[in-house]
Amino acid sequence: MRIVIVTGMSGAGKSSVLHLFEDMGYYCMDNLPPQLIPNFLDLAESTRQTLSSVALGVDIRGGEFFDDLLSTVEKLKKRDDLQVTMLFLTASDEALVRRYKELRRPHPMDKAGNIFDGIQREKVILANLRLAADEVVDTSRLTLGQLKEVIDQLFLPEGVHPTLSISVVSFGFKHGILLDADLVFDVRFVQNPYYIEAYKELDGTVPALREFVLSFPETRAFLEKAEDLVGFLAPLYLREGKRTLVIGMGCTGGRHRSVAMAEVLAERLEARFGAIQVSHRDRKYWS
Repeated sequence: MRIVIVTGMSGAGKSSVLHLFEDMGYYCMDNLPPQLIPNFLDLAESTRQTLSSVALGVDIRGGEFFDDLLSTVEKLKKRDDLQVTMLFLTASDEALVRRYKELRRPHPMDKAGNIFDGIQREKVILANLRLAADEVVDTSRLTLGQLKEVIDQLFLPEGVHPTLSISVVSFGFKHGILLDADLVFDVRFVQNPYYIEAYKELDGTVPALREFVLSFPETRAFLEKAEDLVGFLAPLYLREGKRTLVIGMGCTGGRHRSVAMAEVLAERLEARFGAIQVSHRDRKYWS
């Protein structure tokens, strides 16, 4: 089992890093007292679904419990069944003060209303922990995308590259726009099969209706341009730390045009990006 202990300065980005580990498939838990880490790992090994990667956030909020972190990590590293890495996050005083000012939250070591003094006290307490860390990351000037790239470089297995999970979802505008879409395409420029008796009761998954929608040159041109656009954007999204992309394909009712074109676009994208999820939000209205 691979264990990453995420610790460091308050405000340096521990919560963001735990979210990144979660996106990588790690089981994550925040603010776990160090003394309970061995118990948690024993419990994890006894579950039906074996956990292969775990990221645990531990910081000074634990009070007295936090003092045992270094000795706990040393004990874990002696176990043959564990691969343990301690990741220490830090940032400049200026960056930490700015972040606390923006969040309008008190620093955990701030006893007199002075964030800067709290940061200095925390530095002293964490000095030995930083020296013992396996990896130290300074987040002062990192965007979320850059931070994701650093974590990928440090913790993705060799030869494994970050991927973008793509979903194509059809929907009908009359039932409301797709709220969680990153990209939305309005395909109501194609003739509506609803007004053709032979196609009215069909849906876009039926080959005959799909062939009708694809029979228009503008449909084929649109699909080529949509595929090119996603191909252009995908590596840029990855570079900025994005790991999921939801593409909405909307027509009036979400039964004919959007369904057929969502299916075809998913097939085309699958040839370039691997498995693509395709779903039809308003299927319940088809009957």
